[in-house]
Amino acid sequence: MNLTDLLQRSQPPRPWEEGDNIPWNEPGFSQRMLREHLSQEHDAASRRFEIIDRQVAWINQRVLDGKPARILDLGCGPGLYLNRLAKLGHTCTGIDYSPASIQYARESANRDGLPITYVEGDLRKTDYGTGFDLVENIYGEFNVFRPADARLILSKAWQALKPGGYILLEAHTYEAVQHIGEKPGRWYTAQSGLFSDQPHLLLEEGYWDAESQVATRRHFLVDAASGRLIRYAASYQAYSLEGYRSLLESQGFRDIQFFPSLVGIEEELTRNPFVVLVGKANHDAA
Repeated sequence: MNLTDLLQRSQPPRPWEEGDNIPWNEPGFSQRMLREHLSQEHDAASRRFEIIDRQVAWINQRVLDGKPARILDLGCGPGLYLNRLAKLGHTCTGIDYSPASIQYARESANRDGLPITYVEGDLRKTDYGTGFDLVENIYGEFNVFRPADARLILSKAWQALKPGGYILLEAHTYEAVQHIGEKPGRWYTAQSGLFSDQPHLLLEEGYWDAESQVATRRHFLVDAASGRLIRYAASYQAYSLEGYRSLLESQGFRDIQFFPSLVGIEEELTRNPFVVLVGKANHDAA
């Protein structure tokens, strides 16, 4: 891209037309994102460890009843949840698109001798396997998928679960997704950052499409040395609580429960509000 492309960009953008998501699988970006996952100064990529500890304890007791289970984490990142769950006696599998996160997760599990298998792959294309007691997707990553892909992922999750197994889905509230789109644009300069290790200018802008209920966030990076312009974009589908319930039920899940957080109570844990849904894969009822 060049500056002319920036000036002539479509206004507003069509959801997902300019990319499915920011480049989690690009090696350099993946490595920079890993640094953000591991940072204890914010909860922007992964939560701080003290928060994750409380959330894992709630998952272990409230969802799994403290009993050993087989767990599949979709979008596991660097394994911050699975490593803790494995130490509580669970056998785990994690799938993630980010090569740096998967490498870190594997090294951590191997170092501690934990029963975890980590797979680098796209959730839409990767085989999940079968026989799990719990499938989880944490921290709002579910909303970045187009509705058809979201249904595919839920269908694959249902098939991966034992009869009576559970799905745990931590997703953005409708209002949080709308805020992503309506948040004012900004620009800033940086010597390095998430999108580049080199000095650059970054422009960000958001859009909310009320008809499709999709927020789109654009990022335009201008490299300081070359003037090269790169565009990244991500879209997020919003769902009401009943929308989530309908979506889960359409893929075979029953007995769906809503919780305000991954500790079961209202708590100001992150920068965006989330809703937690726990549903049972009742194969006889599907």
